[in-house]
Amino acid sequence: MKAISVFFFQQDDKPTYWVVNLLVELGLVIGKRGRDIAQGDAESYIAGYALAVDMTARNVQDEVKKLGLPWSTAKGFDTFTPIGSFIPKSQIQDPHNLQLSLKINGTVKQNGTTADMISRIPRLLEHISSIMTLEEGDLVLTGTPSGVGPVSPGDKVECLLATSAGQELSSLVFTAVARQGGYQFKA
Repeated sequence: MKAISVFFFQQDDKPTYWVVNLLVELGLVIGKRGRDIAQGDAESYIAGYALAVDMTARNVQDEVKKLGLPWSTAKGFDTFTPIGSFIPKSQIQDPHNLQLSLKINGTVKQNGTTADMISRIPRLLEHISSIMTLEEGDLVLTGTPSGVGPVSPGDKVECLLATSAGQELSSLVFTAVARQGGYQFKA
């Protein structure tokens, strides 16, 4: 579960004293309400796609994992899920054959394909909708290529979603900034 405040379209607001990792992902935009969605029906619940970055306060996550607590704190801070523009389903022929990449300060940190996802999209929707009802407009993140790494204030982040032929579908570019005030992590 992510609150609407985690999504942003301009710049990253990185809280102070955190080790924040970035994970570039394909997002599924849900087009209609669904619960207990069968894999064979999953595609009819998808309105489109979006490029997304799932940010994780790794030091916070490590501590709450040790305590057996939920990880939502580590992923749920304001601006922790930058998302690109909506891509209608009709514009993507095969969502399991797309390229995802992420650069920090011009250095490639992640470069992979959705063909390598651990679970296919129909299986993801079947599983998630067996736990919670998906609503129109919900965004489901599908997983990330290898190469997850930290970001620091001042870093320029560039993300790309492209077809297997290299045609750009969406991009995100932002600069990480340190958040002033708010939650302070203490291990």
